[in-house]
Amino acid sequence: MPARELQQQLNTLREQLEQNPPLTEAEREDLHALMAQIELELELETKTQDTNLADNVNLAVERFEIEHPTLAGTLRNIVQALGNMGI
Repeated sequence: MPARELQQQLNTLREQLEQNPPLTEAEREDLHALMAQIELELELETKTQDTNLADNVNLAVERFEIEHPTLAGTLRNIVQALGNMGI
């Protein structure tokens, strides 16, 4: 169930990015790289804790929370889903 929730949040983030929010190319690339990391984790379905992934998502939340609160909210949901999965 947590993996499905995480996938749903990734889909939401992907949809938000498709709406072309005012992001720099570097910000957009960073989010895509982060999403790729999360998708890889989902594919591997590892039970080991990858604190780097959760830390990277938290850093993205901090980076986007002021100028892009909708993206930051979705990223917070991803952090929660990762926590529920034990990652």
